[in-house]
Amino acid sequence: MSLVHLPGNATAAEAIASVKSNGYVIIDSLASKTVMDQLQAELSPYIENTSFGSSEETGRRTRRTGSLVARSETARSLIAHPIVLAVCDACLPANTGYHLSLTEVISLWPGAEAQFIHRDELGYGAFPFPVDYEVQISTLWAMSDYTEEMGATRVVPGSHRLPSDVKFTQADTVPAVMERGSVMIYSGKLYHGGGENRSDRVRQAMNVDYGAAWTRQEENQYLSCPPEVARTLPDDFLKLMGYRAFEGWGRVGDWIDPLSHLRGYPQPVAVTDVLAEVYQKALEENA
Repeated sequence: MSLVHLPGNATAAEAIASVKSNGYVIIDSLASKTVMDQLQAELSPYIENTSFGSSEETGRRTRRTGSLVARSETARSLIAHPIVLAVCDACLPANTGYHLSLTEVISLWPGAEAQFIHRDELGYGAFPFPVDYEVQISTLWAMSDYTEEMGATRVVPGSHRLPSDVKFTQADTVPAVMERGSVMIYSGKLYHGGGENRSDRVRQAMNVDYGAAWTRQEENQYLSCPPEVARTLPDDFLKLMGYRAFEGWGRVGDWIDPLSHLRGYPQPVAVTDVLAEVYQKALEENA
């Protein structure tokens, strides 16, 4: 069985349709080799200084290098890629929006064992999210060629529609083979897992996840990216990182918007009339 691939000039609508139907989409060569060379050059010093994982879950022959927003300008451009954000816009909860949850480079060294088959939304605990509620969208950008022998991520197509207690083995999966510069965008409900690296090469991917705005970030973006770096970034990107308040939630101190606080020109958070009424009623009841 082969997986669904779209060409690099695919539209956002085509990508969205595949993620909703199949639980994933692979877009071939969405980033050029030049872009991937730049990404590699910017991140290689950090990858080389990253320790291997200390458990089966993190991979004892796997290096996971984070803080990509602070460390790589090229990574930022891929994190905010229009097609990826279009999928997030279409799939994640419209009533709360979403934020950047995780950035890391996953490097599978030769000899890395296959990862257990799982759903990324399990990172939020064992809460039984409804089948039709998408809490996370994940991406894997191939920084190296992604071959089955090198341990290409293995997926169970269509499994995003199944209950959360289904068990799968490697035999139930299909390898997400793709060329360097390609990306797989997939549902947080899709069952998947890293493959076994039986080659003599390092399999490498940039993993970026986006979660519903009410969830806790897997990687704390405010600490991973120092304020002096954050202040150099565009407002839209900072909002994606979580520098925003939603109807009063996520504010700083005295009802100050996080982005305004970072920029140094404090502005109060705008609260909807409905939320204001809720607060007023609560005050009256507890007066």
